[in-house]
Amino acid sequence: MSINATLFVQAIVFLILVLFTMKFVWPPIAKALDERAQKIADGLAAADKAKSELTAVNKRVEQELSQTRNETASRLADAERRAQAIIEEAKARATEEGNKIVAAARAEAEQQAVAAREALREQVAALAVKGAEQILRKEVNAGVHADLLNRLKTEL
Repeated sequence: MSINATLFVQAIVFLILVLFTMKFVWPPIAKALDERAQKIADGLAAADKAKSELTAVNKRVEQELSQTRNETASRLADAERRAQAIIEEAKARATEEGNKIVAAARAEAEQQAVAAREALREQVAALAVKGAEQILRKEVNAGVHADLLNRLKTEL
């Protein structure tokens, strides 16, 4: 065989191989590559969608956190105001109670002073009667001279 015939037969075999490959081998490979490209594109699209959802969720979380911080700050301020009001109220009650105690102590002291004055008057009257009795050297009858003794008590 000559080189031309061999070359011609090899070209025909090569063309048959190319046609067979294009008809039976290439379409499944192309289909698999297209499917793989589609899966990759879908995956990238899902990743982009997830990324955008993540940023949206992060924004919502930040908003909720700032809202929660604001609410917490306002609740703390309310609690502090309430505590101050309770403290002021307790101070007012304590002051009022202290004033009542002081007033009661003053009234009691006044009563004790009046009772002491009254006892002193009684003692002074008794001493005056004893002194007068000794001066006059006779006994003064308290029942007979009760009016005189009462006047003496009131004058003292």
